[in-house]
Amino acid sequence: MGRDKETGRQGDKEIGRQREKEISEQSPSPPLLVSSSPCLPLSPAPHSPAPHSPAPHSPLPLVLIGYRGTGKTTVARLLGQALGCEAFDADLEIERLVGKSIRRIFEEDGETRFRDWESEVVAELVPRAQAVHALGGGAVLREANRQVLARATVVWLTADADTLHARISADSATSQQRPDLTAGGGRDEIVRLLRQRESIYRACADYTVDTVSKTPHQVAEEIVCLVGQTREGQDH
Repeated sequence: MGRDKETGRQGDKEIGRQREKEISEQSPSPPLLVSSSPCLPLSPAPHSPAPHSPAPHSPLPLVLIGYRGTGKTTVARLLGQALGCEAFDADLEIERLVGKSIRRIFEEDGETRFRDWESEVVAELVPRAQAVHALGGGAVLREANRQVLARATVVWLTADADTLHARISADSATSQQRPDLTAGGGRDEIVRLLRQRESIYRACADYTVDTVSKTPHQVAEEIVCLVGQTREGQDH
């Protein structure tokens, strides 16, 4: 039994390393297109700004919230490239902290313990001024996490239940590494949890971006324009 458990842990660590490898080895993303709207530079910045020294009215830290399947991790990576800063995925950081996959954490430790580790990661990551953060779909459920988000620029990525179900079903990695959160799972779970969470997402968000029928690049461009326009207005 002990050997089986140890083998499982090694397998989870291998899953985490494989996920990082897949992200890092993705073919270079095409440059984000420049919009005619007043935006921050959309091409990758030549260098990253110094940590903990945000410019006046900087949108950083920038946090992406929303249900699983809205593209938070990919969009965060694109935003990091465009804004010249680091991008973090909270779920990946939890897996690094604990040493096993999210699914295994739920199976062996339960959702409450997972939320404890999630809060620890949120409290550590989000205060980093010059970074973009993609949070798990349920991170907004705890008041302590919402208090941390109050000190960041928060963007809520949205999609309808049918779109989310189609995206999640098409992503084999999601089904392997993320547990169902209700007994039934599937589209019914998405509908139920969206109903429970939407008011919380809305209360936390500074901006809302609909991701339906948009590529991650288009979503990232829209976010950069939104935060750029706000900064322009504050500068004047």
